[in-house]
Amino acid sequence: MAAAAAVSILLVLIGPLIQTADAQVGVCYGRNGNNLPSEQQVVSLYQSNGIGRMRIYDPDQAALQALKGSNIELILDVPNDSLQSLATDASQWVQSNVAPFASDVNFRYISVGNEVEPSDSNAQYVLPAMQNVRTALNALNLGEIPVSTAIKFDLLGTTYPPSAGSFSSSAAPYITPIINFLNSNGAPLLANIYPYFSYVDNSQSIDINYALFTSPGTVVTDSGNGLQYQNLFDAMVDSLYAALSGVGGQNVAVVVSESGWPSDGGTAATVDNASTYIKNLINHVKGGTPRKSGGLETYLFAMFDENQKPAGVEQHFGLFNPDGTPKYQISFN
Repeated sequence: MAAAAAVSILLVLIGPLIQTADAQVGVCYGRNGNNLPSEQQVVSLYQSNGIGRMRIYDPDQAALQALKGSNIELILDVPNDSLQSLATDASQWVQSNVAPFASDVNFRYISVGNEVEPSDSNAQYVLPAMQNVRTALNALNLGEIPVSTAIKFDLLGTTYPPSAGSFSSSAAPYITPIINFLNSNGAPLLANIYPYFSYVDNSQSIDINYALFTSPGTVVTDSGNGLQYQNLFDAMVDSLYAALSGVGGQNVAVVVSESGWPSDGGTAATVDNASTYIKNLINHVKGGTPRKSGGLETYLFAMFDENQKPAGVEQHFGLFNPDGTPKYQISFN
């Protein structure tokens, strides 16, 4: 009890060290740790730092209770292990996890599955589950909540130049019907975009400054349309926009549902690099990309380091330490 109280006091005393001056930016709240603050303390930490959007990866009842009345906009995930059952009927899931909270929790999107690979056995269930969640929400007069899914960037087979972006031959049959669903329902596609991993996998050809938003000038001029790119994040997002257009999704918006940089555990994983990436990303997404100007809704990954994830970089994406102290300060002033 004393330890919990100390954390509570600390969260209040920390104050607004992270401020989201732009409402486009949220933070993902992963809970794969055995040393994290309580759900109510986490909501208080979001509020005290002016973070107005959150993503959670399952319908944790304590988190949903803590969010009541907070005005924090929420992406709520359907976990991958629930896809098969929801592909048959989603009414009970929606009645248990959305309806009781809908008057007090601001649901921004329901993400039906996260990073499901086309080769995964769950892939066949994603679209039917999305359709059933949509039907269940409509039946409860909650149809204003958009239904989507979150994809990995590696569903793209071609990414360079960005204007040539396209889904791989193995991913296209999986993702195209999903894009059609999003298009017909006016919902965005959620995409997890990590320049860090692209850099690490291609460090011989990608300069780290291009990945960290610190290149002094244009690095890539798109031979297809002449657009100029000074950072890898923009190039990745715009290649996804191009891929969407290639399958009839030119009117489908992109929401970056995860992006971050680890502070330890692997190549180029340092506190300085993580701080640089996050600060630059927050400021950058206010202006969109060369292909799509305007704000780009983006969710930083993640609120905390998660010590129960696989050893290595996966444990070190947090903006905050588990005791609520910031790993590095981020100023938007």
